[in-house]
Amino acid sequence: MTQPETSTIEVNGFPTRVWRKGSGPKIGFLAGFGGLPRWTPFLDELAKSRTVIVPSLPGFPGGDRGHTVLDSHLDWLLAVREILDQSGLSGADLTGSSVGASMAAEVAALWPATVGKLALIAPFGLFDEKNPPTDPWAQRGDAVPGLMCADPEIWKALKMQPAGENSTEWPIEQVRANEAAARIFWPLGNTRIEKRLRLIKAPTLLLWGEHDKIMPRAYAEVFAKGIVGPTKLQVIPGAGHLADLDKPAEVARHIVDFLNAP
Repeated sequence: MTQPETSTIEVNGFPTRVWRKGSGPKIGFLAGFGGLPRWTPFLDELAKSRTVIVPSLPGFPGGDRGHTVLDSHLDWLLAVREILDQSGLSGADLTGSSVGASMAAEVAALWPATVGKLALIAPFGLFDEKNPPTDPWAQRGDAVPGLMCADPEIWKALKMQPAGENSTEWPIEQVRANEAAARIFWPLGNTRIEKRLRLIKAPTLLLWGEHDKIMPRAYAEVFAKGIVGPTKLQVIPGAGHLADLDKPAEVARHIVDFLNAP
């Protein structure tokens, strides 16, 4: 797996990493819970036919400590909008997973002209007290891999410290990513995004892992019914919450097929 080009932008006074790889029409990707400490096979699959641009969210791996100055949901949305603009993604197709999918959906709702087509993998943001999502911040550390992926070893490999990496900074960066996500969604994961779904007019693909243990499948229907633009729901067999990690080739194929459709 060849490594992507890496550049840096600055948002609110903090550096933010941007990865870029591939050729063809642009597609942006906003990572899921825990962020991306390394490039993944899913992104390589997308890069076979697209220019894949992956900006880090504030506080996530590659996002330094940018989350520390974001005090409200509006702060987060404005920061993400600026990140996308500086990354050259204004008007491009946009996809995201989990936490990142929620941010992608919000951008499409509030600034519809800045998003082409939209692909969302099990986005956060909804809360139904009769069928609540699993709170990942309330779990034992050894339970998290099995909540994120159908195959826990995939999550463990993503988070494993590379040989030669700074032994102190790596684990701090992973904890910081959980803290950053908590600033947006803790404790209930409820951003009341359902009130804004009607503003999403972009053609939207919703992807849900068959074995998602975080976001109930019923939430997919809420998204599908709430979005005004044409919407398609695809369940990914054998995948967990982060379906892009469990089934990279299959998820990428569905996304590319959707983006290429008239």
